[in-house]
Parts: sequence; structure tokens; C-alpha cells
Amino acid sequence: MSTSPGASLAERMGRIKPSATLAATARAARLKAQGRDILSLTAGEPDFDTPAHVAAAGIEAIRQGRTRYTPVEGVPALRDAIVAKFARDNGLAYSREQVLVSNGAKQVLFNLCMALLGPGDEAVIPAPYWVSYPDMTLLAGATPVILATTAAAGFKITPAELEAALTTRTRLLFLNSPCNPSGAGYTRAELAALGDVLLRHPQVTIATDDIYEHIWWGPEPFCSLAAACPALYDRTVTINGLSKSHAMTGWRMGYCGGPAALITAMATIQGQSTGNASSISQYAAIAALEGPQDCVAEMNREYRRRHDLVVAGLREIPGIDCLPGWGTFYAFADVTIAMSAVGCADDLAFTDHLLESVGVAVVPGAGFGCPGHVRVSFAAAEPTLVDALARIRKAVGFS
Repeated sequence: MSTSPGASLAERMGRIKPSATLAATARAARLKAQGRDILSLTAGEPDFDTPAHVAAAGIEAIRQGRTRYTPVEGVPALRDAIVAKFARDNGLAYSREQVLVSNGAKQVLFNLCMALLGPGDEAVIPAPYWVSYPDMTLLAGATPVILATTAAAGFKITPAELEAALTTRTRLLFLNSPCNPSGAGYTRAELAALGDVLLRHPQVTIATDDIYEHIWWGPEPFCSLAAACPALYDRTVTINGLSKSHAMTGWRMGYCGGPAALITAMATIQGQSTGNASSISQYAAIAALEGPQDCVAEMNREYRRRHDLVVAGLREIPGIDCLPGWGTFYAFADVTIAMSAVGCADDLAFTDHLLESVGVAVVPGAGFGCPGHVRVSFAAAEPTLVDALARIRKAVGFS
């Protein structure tokens, strides 16, 4: 791959692309900085402040001089707090040596791909998917195998579909519940049924991305895969973080629990890339995990209220349909009819149309492996959401 004279990029750069969500967010920010009236519903970022007791713990860490390198895996007190969290919330027993603290759940996932995958390997990724799963797989030299789902199936994979996608080359399965972007979640019974399939394929490791665990209103309590299928405990990496649940995106706090040998390998990857996560953030994370959780429940109630508002509002717009989710702060809307009505060839053109005609920024579904859809973040105040819905209605020809 060649660029300008004197700059020759690695071949791998030709296999990956920038994050669709970050690109959409950046474009909306540029237009807003130019003075345009833009409502950005792109970012996967809570609009709440970090809880006061968590922020105070970070400030106190600075005052106490806790601003130096820590062990790559994380400070012992935080890893112990994570062990306690997994036991309390998920019924999963991990030791300190089975826990890794990283610069966000994104780095956990990247570490996992780099430690586990290589040329000739495959990673199964249900679609719609979080935008970075395929590119992380490609960066590790492996092949993403996209397993499409449909709204009719609730954007969930079935055991039969999973069985058909797995081969002797499959090394990794990504499982995100509730899912970014669809909001779809799995019940304990559904996870157990998928687990029965995975038990027949011992070469497969499962990455369970539980980052939206506490933004959940499904018909039964949230369940993680290793809890639903304990026989897969030794092959599951349970991934979580504090960005979404505690409104700590900028603090960059992700973590995981998993098989000790794999966790050690992931820590080695991290040690040669970034080293430890921010020491200040780690001490704030202890307060987040061990302190009062009322703030988490309060934010979840507000997200649920906004979900109901946005999903109902989208479904009232002719040409748009939207399946209700079980969690996250996204609505994933089918805009295929609306696209056609306004003369847009695809969802990318439709998002451009929304942005240019009415100043509403959303993310095209193609970036999530599901063309014909858009992701609408409702991590925004109600007046913004009401205004955005009215503008979208106008953009598709209904004022």
C-alpha cells in the first residue's frame, strides 16, 4: 500500500477502515464547530456526569500522589474489587490472577484478538456488530466470519446458525448482549442453548462483551454466558468496563476475567503497547465498583424512558421501523422504505441526507454489518431527542 512520497504504510492498513461511529461523531462535531445547527445522536457516550463519589476518588488519588506506574494487570485493590464484582453481579468466581485491567473494554478486546488469533484463524461475529470486532480480527491476521441476523429473529443468532458458522478454523466467537447497535439481549436459556453448541467445538474461545450489562430492561435479569453455561468457564473471557454503566468514557476503564494463561498472554500484549491503565482512573474505579450503585440504577431508568420515547417516535414516522431493545442506549431503525422515498441509494446516503437537510447526525447501519438501518443514540436529553425525531420526520417528507 503506497501513499505520498516517503510514506509507505503497512499492508495491514489496506484491510481495515476507521471506526464508523467515531467518523460520524467527528463529522457532526466539525459541522457544529462551523456554526451549523446539528443534533448529534452518534456517540456511544452517556450524557451524565461521572458520579460524584467516583470523581472524588480520582481527585483524592491525585492528592495522594498515586500518579505513577502500576502493575500492567492493574493495582491489586482494583483487581480484588473486580473479582468481588464478578461474584456479586454474575455468580462467576475469578481469582486476582484471572483479571486484567485495561484502557477501556476496547483494549481488552484488542489484547484478546492479538493474543489468540493469527493467519488462518476465523472469528465468528454476529451482525449487527460493534464496528471494531471485524477490524480487530483483521489486525490480528485472522478472518472475520459474519453471521447475519434479522429483525424477525430479534437480531439474535440461533444454535443452528451458530453450528453452521463454526469450523475447525474458528478460534473466537464475539457475543455482545445487550448488543450495540441493536439493543438485543439473550435470555439465560438462549445462552445455554448456544453453549450446548460451543461445547462441541473445544477449539473456540468466547469473548462475552458485557459492557452494557447495567443498561438493561429485558424480561429477566441480565445473565452472562459463563453463568448460563458453567462448562464453558475455562474458554470464556468475560469483558466489562465502567464507561457506560458509570458514565466514565474518558477515564478509560475496562476489565475482564478469564483463563489465567490467556489473561497472562493478554497482559503481555498490553505491556508491549500501552502498559498500565491510568493509575488515577484505577483508584476511581475502585470507588465505582465498591461504592453506592444508586446512580447506576437511576441512569438505567432514564435510558429506559428515553428508549421508549425514541422507539415509539421512530415507529410513528412512515417508512421507518424499529425493533424495541432490551438494553444499551441505542435504537436501531430499519430505514429501507424511507431511503427509497427520499431517493437515497443506501443508508450512508440516507445519513448524509439527514445531516445536510435537517442537521441530525446518526450512524449508518452498514458500519455495523447491517445495511438499510441507522443507529440512533438516545444518550441525550429529552428535548434534543424530541427535536431530532421531528426533524427526521420532516427529512422523510412528513412535517
